[in-house]
Amino acid sequence: MGRGRSTFKEGDLTRALRAAKKAGANVARAEVARDGKIVLVLKKDDEAPSMSERNEWDEFDGED
Repeated sequence: MGRGRSTFKEGDLTRALRAAKKAGANVARAEVARDGKIVLVLKKDDEAPSMSERNEWDEFDGED
């Protein structure tokens, strides 16, 4: 039995992150729901992520 059609594409997340960066927002975390909904959680400028919250996407700039 298949999983069904994917509602999420990597390009969707890339565009969302690129738009947030262009708008000057600092993204702390990106969440993708099963229905394809993308939620970007923003951080304040004076708020630094703790070492336990960091992952390989923290340095993502959206460029290939």
